[in-house]
Amino acid sequence: MTAAHSPTPADRPRPGLRERKKIKTREAIRTATYALIEEQGYEATTIEQIADRAEVSPSTVFRYFPAKEDIVLTDEHDPLLLEQLRARPADEPWPQFMRQIMHKAIGLGTGEAREVTRLRCRLLAEVPAVRSRMTESMSETGHVLAEAIGERTGRDPQSLEVRVFAMSLIGGLMEVSQYWARTGFRDDLADLVDRALAIYERPPDILVP
Repeated sequence: MTAAHSPTPADRPRPGLRERKKIKTREAIRTATYALIEEQGYEATTIEQIADRAEVSPSTVFRYFPAKEDIVLTDEHDPLLLEQLRARPADEPWPQFMRQIMHKAIGLGTGEAREVTRLRCRLLAEVPAVRSRMTESMSETGHVLAEAIGERTGRDPQSLEVRVFAMSLIGGLMEVSQYWARTGFRDDLADLVDRALAIYERPPDILVP
């Protein structure tokens, strides 16, 4: 069975002028934040400094991002992830489906500049406030994933079984990101994802009674 056609970027309507301006402002705020954090650290970076660097007002920063942690972590990837998961073949084996889920999530997250991806992972590992906000954000991604799994299996996306399965994948993805940062980014991120998935497919000897 083949996958249904999934809209490509060329298929999607181009955003209007107002939306393009919003996107440009969000990106300016993010770029300013990343640069300041690299220069002086996360804690020393203030909303006022970010606003000044991005040439907007502090109120504009707060209008787009309720907290500093949101500037670092917020993205628009969930709809894209759901779209791509819906396009997977219906008869695809679960191990392969899980592998596609994890690799696509990682791929969306690393679509930015390499240094930005590493910065986000490092802050996730080192800053409790960022990690806490990331947990909330990934919970929302878990809802998206549960919806895709529910559509695929015919189960209620909010059932315990689907939620546990979805959130276990999300938790694994978070741990992979933190491990990557804490080990100095020495490994290939895709290889780490495969190692994590191997645990779902066959628990290591240490977990077997």
